[in-house]
Amino acid sequence: MDEALWNRLTAAQLRELAARDAVVLLPIGSTEQHGPHLPTGVDDFLAAEVCRRTAALVDGRVPLVVAPSIWCGLAEHHMAFGGTLTLSLPTLHALLRDLCRSFLRAGFSRILIVNGHGGNMTALNALVTELTAELAAPIAVTSYFIAGRAVVRETLETQDGLMHACEGETSMMLAAWPELVRTEALEKAVGPAITLPAESSNPVYRAISFTEITESGVAGDARTATAAKGERLLHGCAAALAELLVDGLWPAEVSRP
Repeated sequence: MDEALWNRLTAAQLRELAARDAVVLLPIGSTEQHGPHLPTGVDDFLAAEVCRRTAALVDGRVPLVVAPSIWCGLAEHHMAFGGTLTLSLPTLHALLRDLCRSFLRAGFSRILIVNGHGGNMTALNALVTELTAELAAPIAVTSYFIAGRAVVRETLETQDGLMHACEGETSMMLAAWPELVRTEALEKAVGPAITLPAESSNPVYRAISFTEITESGVAGDARTATAAKGERLLHGCAAALAELLVDGLWPAEVSRP
């Protein structure tokens, strides 16, 4: 496939992609504690990797470019563990606004934010509504593990969806960055099951620290993680995202702002 990563392309190549009405994929994750066995960059790494694989699977059927990832998100709930960086909601809004405005000024007209952090989900849905109105541009958002929900459910043995530093995230890290997984700590990498806030059916929401949920910093059971599962998850989520892009996310009549 042709090079698809924004920061590996020249300005002239990017102008050509913009002239072809390429979709911009903007990965966003978080930098936060991920238990005793995983690095803090998991959500950033995985969102960016799924976008890279998506570009390879699309393979020119839809012109697209993968922007540099946003490595910081909303992670206040992990701060008590240390090792975590977080933004405030107004800062995230301003950052996304300026980046999306930059894409538009560079000639692009379609932007898909690809999220890899559960704590970003609710905010990103609201912010995309705001940004679409503010910038008069067709901006959309997905979480790669929601786009690939079916393969996540089919692949994992101990859970139906991603949790945190769990069987799923650990498997994907074993597939893509095995050198960053502290396998000697896997026996301690277990915690209670959770539902992501954006998918919760609880009648009341309140902000709590992740320390109230788990002592280990893990939600789920990473002890059953394997690289084979991780490869299936990464490929399956990228394939689901590629299918969405090829099928088309925006009405044909959407025009440039």
